[in-house]
Amino acid sequence: MSDAPWWRGAVTYQIYPRSFLDTNGDGVGDLPGIIEKLDYVASLGVDAIWISPFFKSPMADYGYDIADYRDVDPLFGTLEDFDRLLAKAHGLGLRVMIDQVLSHTSAEHAWFQESRASRDNPKADWYVWADAKEDGTPPNNWLSIFGGVAWQWEPRRGQYYLHNFLASQPDLNFHNPQVRTAILDCVRFWLERGVDGLRLDAINFCFHDAQLRDNPPKPRDLRVGRGFSPDNPYAFQYHWYNNTRPENLGFLAELRALLDRYPGTVALGEISSEDSLATMAEYTQAGRLHMGYSFELLTDDFSAAHIRHTVRQLETQMRDGWPCWAISNHDVERVLSRWGGSRPDAALANLFTALVCSLRGSVCVYQGEELGLTEAQVPFESLKDPYGIAFWPQFKGRDGCRTPMPWSEDAHAGFSRGEPWLPVPPEHRAVAVSRQEADVASALNGFRRILRWRSGQPALRWGDIHFLDTPEPVLAFVRTHAGETLLVAFNLGPEAAEAELALDGQWQAVDGHGLAQGTVNGGRLRLPGHGVLFASLAR
Repeated sequence: MSDAPWWRGAVTYQIYPRSFLDTNGDGVGDLPGIIEKLDYVASLGVDAIWISPFFKSPMADYGYDIADYRDVDPLFGTLEDFDRLLAKAHGLGLRVMIDQVLSHTSAEHAWFQESRASRDNPKADWYVWADAKEDGTPPNNWLSIFGGVAWQWEPRRGQYYLHNFLASQPDLNFHNPQVRTAILDCVRFWLERGVDGLRLDAINFCFHDAQLRDNPPKPRDLRVGRGFSPDNPYAFQYHWYNNTRPENLGFLAELRALLDRYPGTVALGEISSEDSLATMAEYTQAGRLHMGYSFELLTDDFSAAHIRHTVRQLETQMRDGWPCWAISNHDVERVLSRWGGSRPDAALANLFTALVCSLRGSVCVYQGEELGLTEAQVPFESLKDPYGIAFWPQFKGRDGCRTPMPWSEDAHAGFSRGEPWLPVPPEHRAVAVSRQEADVASALNGFRRILRWRSGQPALRWGDIHFLDTPEPVLAFVRTHAGETLLVAFNLGPEAAEAELALDGQWQAVDGHGLAQGTVNGGRLRLPGHGVLFASLAR
């Protein structure tokens, strides 16, 4: 399938620029720091990078509150730095995807500054404004995912504005065609600059219910979600009216039409809805997004049953689209801590990498995943994340997965010559890149080995998937592509495990991945603790 689009089956490495490498000593990572480490990124065997927001911003939500879609924040560098980054990445064979936060802006964006000034200015209807109820309370019961009501009073207009996230992140009014045109013009700016793709933040939040209907209450036993916990009041509602509105499909078609004018570019949507898998399937139909990903594997549940059910459910619904899987990102506890327990074995990092890279679809990996980084314990007085500060101590926020990348074992882990914006835990310095590079058995070199091996397995990159029913903790499935059949099995537990497989034929183990390998004989699967089996069907 060499004629497949580059992004099908690709592995994309997410870079959180604040925490990657600081080159000017201010304690915050920057674009020149990314440029300096692109050779390292290329050495991992990934196909692309996704860079979290580096646009002009007051940093209330650390870049996801954009004040100017077309400029680089001075904290990170300049547009010229971005152009140099793009050129070097392309020279190394890496594609470049950038975050686009389209549903809301910063309150410091010039559009909002004008919109809030009066009810009759040219941008008066560019954001979601509504009158108070007769008693002065907000227009409906919508809540912010970051805590509290989703409406903020604005005295200049004598109205409330909507914010699904922080009060300093007002929601744009996508019902206004001028807004959609302006947003697409901002996207075009980066496509013209040469980016290869977009990661679309909270893409199902663009439209709201024009009638501003109340969200219905959710029963206590159903108060689960992705990206928020059951004790967050946001979990107390069905979010039928403040996001995932049917009008959004038309905007996705407009966005896709723009991307189609730039051959080879791709859109990856982040989706968190009442039924994220169904929304992924809907949003990736022909003429919409190329790929979608959700929080469904960014959970605490590491059971074979959960993974099998999640992927099966998506496969049943996603007829035309292409999935993208992630088990870590900048918003959730690091996977080695989340799935590996309080004292995880570093070798588990490679098992997790092999697992996500064996599912049908593309993959996003998060910086530090290749090192087997655990979640950092950031004390309250050092927290920066407003989400964590608001919900402490039940939810400690997202800073624990955002601490600086450890490049060396020195005091600041080679990240900065100044004081880092978040502290670097000692246990991260102990597994720094410099220490792992020379160790053949390190998580870093195991990560490289797995990605290098996977690149030569067409069935893993592009094949269909069929799950086998196996007892816990065994997860098993078959990948097929172009006449090749590959049996894949994982033991998610620490003890040896066996399972009977309803399979015929002769199977030959496929080596080269560097993981503890099991056996299959006469349909009997045997796996060592945290072991795997990759086996091809003899023709």
